[in-house]
Amino acid sequence: MSRPLVPTPLQTREKQLLTMIATLQQQVNTMFLQQQESRVEVARPQVFSRKIEEVSIFVYMACLYIRIKMTEEVAVTQVAWVLSYIQGGIVEAWKDNLLDELAKEESEVESVEQLFTKIKNNFGKTSEEERKIEQLRTIEQEGRTCNEYMQKFKKVTRGSSYEGRSLIEEFKRGLNGSIRRKLAEAEEPLTTIGKWQERVVRLDRNQRQSRIEERILGRNVACLGGNAQPRGEGSYGGREGQIT
Repeated sequence: MSRPLVPTPLQTREKQLLTMIATLQQQVNTMFLQQQESRVEVARPQVFSRKIEEVSIFVYMACLYIRIKMTEEVAVTQVAWVLSYIQGGIVEAWKDNLLDELAKEESEVESVEQLFTKIKNNFGKTSEEERKIEQLRTIEQEGRTCNEYMQKFKKVTRGSSYEGRSLIEEFKRGLNGSIRRKLAEAEEPLTTIGKWQERVVRLDRNQRQSRIEERILGRNVACLGGNAQPRGEGSYGGREGQIT
């Protein structure tokens, strides 16, 4: 019976070296891939401030960035990074409450995926009435005539549940300053939105007509001023006392 071959010390050393080379090669390849990944340019998400139309794109961009740039980060770091892009208004208070719950370990959010779900549930779903109310609170006259503003206001009002005094105040809020001042000077108080709208349209029409007349009058005065000759009590020529 033959004896099993026993590797010589040289063979053992050679095998160890080959194993070490393979391990080092694997580490180098891993480092190279990580460097390549870090060079990939990925757009960061825009700051999220609660607008309904921003929810889907914010979640998508944040998720994409995390998958490419932050896969090695722990969940709490990923969650904190996403929360840093939630700023302003009601979302700021919502974020502060969530951070407080996380600090006390009372939050249901344990991963960035759960955070995305929470964001979509809180800010991505809204009723038609809520959308109308949000539009109503932001509509302004700006460059429109009062009649154009009134028609836009009526369209937004439908389905908003606004009525009575609150509806009147929202209508007045969106008017330009000059019209609001004219309304404040009016003596007769009005009680319905329809009468307020009629008065506003009438004031706007009169104001615009007045501006047109002032421009026409200004041009006429300028024309007359350029052609007129200065005159005293009379124009004298020839002998003194003879009026020509």
